[in-house]
Amino acid sequence: MSAPLTIIGSGMAGLGLLRKLRALDPARPVTLITGDSGDDYSKPLLTTGFAKRLPPRRLAARSALEVADDLGAVVRTHTRVEAIDPVGRTLTLGTETLPWSELVLATGAAPVRPFRVPDAVADRVFSINDLDDYRAFHAALETLGRPARVVIIGIGLVGCEFANDLAAGGHAVELVAPESTPLPRLVPEPLGRALGETFREAGMVLHTGRQLLDLRADGASVGLELDDGTSLSADLVLVATGLRPRTTLADSAGIAVSEAGIHTDRYLATSAPGIHALGDAACVEGVNAMYVQPLLASAKALARTLTGTPTAVTYGPWPVLVKTPLLPVVALPPVHPPARWRLEGEGSDLTALAEAADGRLIGFALTGHCVRRKVELARAAPPLLG
Repeated sequence: MSAPLTIIGSGMAGLGLLRKLRALDPARPVTLITGDSGDDYSKPLLTTGFAKRLPPRRLAARSALEVADDLGAVVRTHTRVEAIDPVGRTLTLGTETLPWSELVLATGAAPVRPFRVPDAVADRVFSINDLDDYRAFHAALETLGRPARVVIIGIGLVGCEFANDLAAGGHAVELVAPESTPLPRLVPEPLGRALGETFREAGMVLHTGRQLLDLRADGASVGLELDDGTSLSADLVLVATGLRPRTTLADSAGIAVSEAGIHTDRYLATSAPGIHALGDAACVEGVNAMYVQPLLASAKALARTLTGTPTAVTYGPWPVLVKTPLLPVVALPPVHPPARWRLEGEGSDLTALAEAADGRLIGFALTGHCVRRKVELARAAPPLLG
């Protein structure tokens, strides 16, 4: 019998690995430990559920009990791993010490909050990064019993997707961010400007180039003060200011980490024998790609490695599809700053080609009807991790 495997994390990385592993080895003992409910769900659905008015139960494909039964694993929910001992090969869970033979860290990434949230408004300020977070925000909307006034802090991928989703669900949306245009890390300014104009036409209010100075209770509302003197009032505040790989557990165990994540090689092995990492928490040979396709590729490769066929992971030139139906956006951001962006198109139908100094295509961004070029351009672009 294969040595028991322990997986920390039940998001798309942890459960994706377990599914791939079961296809290759139906009998290996597996224990999956998670700090949340352990439900099997697709994370991208979190930013599409409010427009469809989906309750949390509709997003979950299987409960933790069903996961345990269907995939033949021990699933321990709402359980925090406090420490890893790489030498003694044990985990500390409160007063319990749990041995492990092989360990996989699928701890994901945590929302970044670059400002303090006062206790007086803490129950009205949210980040949504998993199904439990969705449950909490959904419950807050239900409690209001009417369309909500929502201020979203952040205009990156997550902020824009939630803005589109909540506006489509009938809620009044305002966005606040220091950047001048939406999606600043994915697309050049003209394309971000096109998305911003589309949001405005849909009734959203954008406060770009603005910093949040203060949050305070204002009766039943949340008051927000911006650095230009603007005062906003919201029922709920959604913070979407980025994600940071969860590396504390690995770092405390002496495993090599950086701000980019837990360091691994192409086989997803960390610096500690017997310990692998994948998903949003992992930095694979210098690359941390917090998107679905790299995660699925990692799960497939690691499952083969753990079942006796060492397999190096590769990431193709996989574009990111931004879920903003008001204006479709697709982007393959270049790994390194391009020598130039070459822009084509007009109105909201734009193509931006990121080119190296020698004219090679190293990335692209598309909006509107131009998104139909994504396959053609992806074929011409270099892989993210070849």
